[in-house]
Amino acid sequence: MQLSSGRKKQCTVSSSTGHTLIADHHPATPNTLPPRSMFVPVAVAVVVGVLGWAYQAIKPRPPKICGSPDGPPVTSPRVKLTDGRHLAYRETGVSKEEAKYKIIVVHGFNSSKDLSLPVSQELMEELGIYFLFFDRAGYGDSDPNPKRSVKSEAFDIQELADKLHIGSKFFVIGVSIGAYPIWGCLKYIPNRLAGASLVVPFVNYWWPCFPSQLATEGLKTVPVQDQWVFRIAYHAPWLFYWWMTQKWFPSLSMMSGNMSIFSQPDLEMLKKLSEIPSVGQEKIRQQGDHESLHRDIMAGYSKWEFDPLDIDNPFPDNEGSVHMWQGGQDKVIPYKLNQYISEKLPWIKYHEVPEGGHFLIFDNKICEDIIRGLLLG
Repeated sequence: MQLSSGRKKQCTVSSSTGHTLIADHHPATPNTLPPRSMFVPVAVAVVVGVLGWAYQAIKPRPPKICGSPDGPPVTSPRVKLTDGRHLAYRETGVSKEEAKYKIIVVHGFNSSKDLSLPVSQELMEELGIYFLFFDRAGYGDSDPNPKRSVKSEAFDIQELADKLHIGSKFFVIGVSIGAYPIWGCLKYIPNRLAGASLVVPFVNYWWPCFPSQLATEGLKTVPVQDQWVFRIAYHAPWLFYWWMTQKWFPSLSMMSGNMSIFSQPDLEMLKKLSEIPSVGQEKIRQQGDHESLHRDIMAGYSKWEFDPLDIDNPFPDNEGSVHMWQGGQDKVIPYKLNQYISEKLPWIKYHEVPEGGHFLIFDNKICEDIIRGLLLG
């Protein structure tokens, strides 16, 4: 009995010792999670980092202003505006002192004052035409305008005319997106106009004058990637720089080389124009895409202060005329929208070229018709 008791005691001791040894080799797991108070600053740091990245992504790069130490040189004659900016210009035709007609030409998207219209020297001398071309804000040698708008473009035209002393009245021609400054002129400085011509004019799909179905159908005729560009310019302009520079989604078709946006007449005209030496192409966006191209789209597709249908006839006594030229084969600008505007504004003389595309102004005969129609009525 004693032996049995001894064995039991030994076994008990062994079990006790074994338990003790196990405890020594596998200590209780300590709490390794960081204190709860550390989560807040870490979360704040992550949020700040994401916001900092987002801010840098949507913030445009500083422009390379012409004439500044790190900018391109000024290579064109310029006038200084009252707000300190400069506008570069080019004159052609007969001298303004001898001219009977003075025309200011407003270039379109990704273009400049070096826009070359097929107007013969003979026609300019026959009619006595003086042409004034200029780089719109941010294009070519003209200073950027961070407050660029439909109104600012109109007043730039007026001040340019005054600085160059071309007279109290002048004609204006706007091409493509260069037509929104013409709408601005018709609204803000109609007393300065002798006549106006909107050639394949830009349309803002969010103008209140458009029936919603017509605007929606018009927007759907352009590539989906362009639809998103225009939507963001209108609804979220603060995001526009990021959208135009990101690489995840296709941006504006004209800038991405998508030729499907052009009709057959336009493709043929592009081929023809490519065979003609171009002047000043390298300077168009030299101050940065944002100050030239992006701001152009943002101004055109912004929320305007007026609707085109609110504009009164600037020539109630027929002392001048307003013309609109539209190509029936234009895939860039839906012609039905401009048709609608011209029907609602009967004082606009609407000219539709059935076989014309977006580049119809570069056709010699059509260009001459545009000039003669504007000047001679």
